[in-house]
Amino acid sequence: MPESSPASAVVDAVLFDFGGVITESPFESFNRYEDRIGAPRDTIRQINATNPDTNAWARLERSEVNVGTFTELFEAEAADRGFEMSGSAVLACLSGGLRPQMVRALEILAARLPVGCITNNVRTGHGAGMARDANSAAAIAEVMQLFGVVIESSVVGLRKPDPRIYELACAQLGIDPTRTAYLDDLGINCKPAAAMGMTAIKVTDPGEALRELEALVGFELR
Repeated sequence: MPESSPASAVVDAVLFDFGGVITESPFESFNRYEDRIGAPRDTIRQINATNPDTNAWARLERSEVNVGTFTELFEAEAADRGFEMSGSAVLACLSGGLRPQMVRALEILAARLPVGCITNNVRTGHGAGMARDANSAAAIAEVMQLFGVVIESSVVGLRKPDPRIYELACAQLGIDPTRTAYLDDLGINCKPAAAMGMTAIKVTDPGEALRELEALVGFELR
C-alpha cells in the first residue's frame, strides 16, 4: 500500500510518457540515422508531423497497419520529400536506453503515490518499451512493473495527443486529473494533459524535470 503524500503536495498522482522520459529520446537516434544517410536533421520528425493523424506513423501507433505496410507507407512519404529512407531502420531507432535517475525517481514515487504510463508505441521489438534485445527487454519489463497502469497506443487504438487516452489512464488508475502531474518530452502531448487540469512538465533536461516534480509531490526523488 503506497504511503500518503505530504500535506504540502500539489499533486498526489503522476503519469509518465515512456520514450524520451524514462528512456533516452528516440529523436537522438533519428538524428544519427539522418546523419548516416545525408538527410537534414529532424527530417523524420517533419515527415511524422505532416498529416499527424493519418500518416504512416500515426496509423502504426494505433495498430491500424502492420510493420510491413508502415514501411511501405513511410518510405513513400519520405520519397515525396526527396529522401530514400528505410522504414525498418527508422523503427530500430525507437528503443533508447533507460535513464537511471528517472528509474530511481519512479521507484520512489511508486512506493508512495499512484503512477501510470501513457506511451505512443508500435508493435515492434520486445514489449511496451520496444526493446531491441532480450537484456534490454528484461530491464524495461522490470521498470514497467512499477506503473499501476500502462496505456499503450498500439493496444488501445488511441494515441497522444488525443484527450481520450489521458482520460483512459486517469479512469484506470482512479486519479483526479487536477491532482496529477504529467511528464512528456513533447509539448504537443503536454497540452491535452494541461487542458484536463494536470500539471504538465515538458522534459528537456531530466534533472530539471525531476526538480519540478519534487516541488509538486513534496518529497525528494533521488
